[in-house]
Formats: sequence, C-alpha cells, structure tokens
Amino acid sequence: MPKLNLTIPHTLTPDVATSRIRGLLNDLKAEHGDKISDLQEEWVKDTGKFACTVMGFRVAGVLAIEPSHVAITGTLPLAAMLFKSQLETLIKKHAAELLA
Repeated sequence: MPKLNLTIPHTLTPDVATSRIRGLLNDLKAEHGDKISDLQEEWVKDTGKFACTVMGFRVAGVLAIEPSHVAITGTLPLAAMLFKSQLETLIKKHAAELLA
C-alpha cells in the first residue's frame, strides 16, 4: 500500500497546536463532505489515529503533534495513487492554515 507522509511545521506550543489540529479532519469533512465519509478519529494526548473514506477509498493513519511540526502518516489503497498528490495538497493547505 502507498504511504502518506506529511510534515507541517509550526511555531505554536504543543497544546495550542493540538487543539487546532484536532479540528483538521472535521474541517476537511465539512468542506469536502461530498468526497469524505465514515470519519473516525481517536486522540490520546498529542496523537490521533484516524480512518475515513475519501472518494471511495479507505484511508487510515496517525497525526502526531511534535514541538516544531505535525507529522501525518497513513496508508492509501493502491487504486488511490492517482489522487495521492491532490490529497496531500489538500491536507497540507488546511493544516498550515490551522497552525498559522
């Protein structure tokens, strides 16, 4: 399975970064609800596990809030490779806005 590995820098405290980034998946779903469904997420301190269906493909991964960046890792089905760059761009854009 193809991997999703993103790093989004920030200059916030870990608590502020965590509170802002926790809304990332819901914001993406609200804005792109026609493409995102079955959203599940679970947070333990500064780490969140997520799973959702994006454009019919199951995506799962982890959001980890680090002191200077947010690391987003995940797996994509092979069939979703055509949309990988679009997905990465969308996530990076929204995460950077939240962490600004």
